Amino acid sequence: MTQQVRVAVFRPDDERLADAVELLDSLGATPVADPMLEVRPTGASPQTDDADYVVLTSKTGVELAKEAGWEPGDTTVVAIGESTANALRKAGYRVDRVPEEFSSTGLVEMLAGEVDGKRVEVARSDHGSPVLTDGLREAGADVNETVLYRLVRPESSGKSAEMAADGELEAALFTSSLTVEHFLDAAEERGIRDEAIAGLNDAVVGTIGHPTKERAESHGITVDVVPDVADFEELACAVVEMAAPSYHE
Repeated sequence: MTQQVRVAVFRPDDERLADAVELLDSLGATPVADPMLEVRPTGASPQTDDADYVVLTSKTGVELAKEAGWEPGDTTVVAIGESTANALRKAGYRVDRVPEEFSSTGLVEMLAGEVDGKRVEVARSDHGSPVLTDGLREAGADVNETVLYRLVRPESSGKSAEMAADGELEAALFTSSLTVEHFLDAAEERGIRDEAIAGLNDAVVGTIGHPTKERAESHGITVDVVPDVADFEELACAVVEMAAPSYHE
């Protein structure tokens, strides 16, 4: 029965987790909230005084830039996807460019033909993909990366790993490669890594984006769902729909 599908969600313990829990409730699922990411701001701000482009890659980065009093000036403001773009607009910033594919690869493809000899500021977390910075450098850009925040695993995380190991999860939603790594770290701490992976492979696993899928699969986790659009709601809906028929009392 749909209402009994237990779905692990690993978003940071802020409005993102609250929204995820509310969404899963509305889908008739039972949310298992187990934050695998904690945001620790560095206090830095995007360095755009002499930049031609500034790239923001997350809602969190936008909010921290706003708190730091960042002003883009005449810099071309680039968002990696619509959620980041919406956060920029909500914060009162303009958005000049958004790639068709909401990923580091899509962003590089969009800018590759125009950044040769240009300075590009990339402002993001300490776990940003090198695909973005390496790709821009290969296109001839002078890339500066500013770490706006660090992502660490909360000490309290791990109940989802225990549930997976015990066969008590029907689904899991991984929203970044780092959530995969932190889930497995939590399982390793408890001595149940292999059992947790086996439990996930008996469940429906969804990831946002192919890099997260590839990271999960590199650890032996079978990924069942990757939505066409990197959007949490689409991910959750697709995973719950797939998991619901397979659940039996």
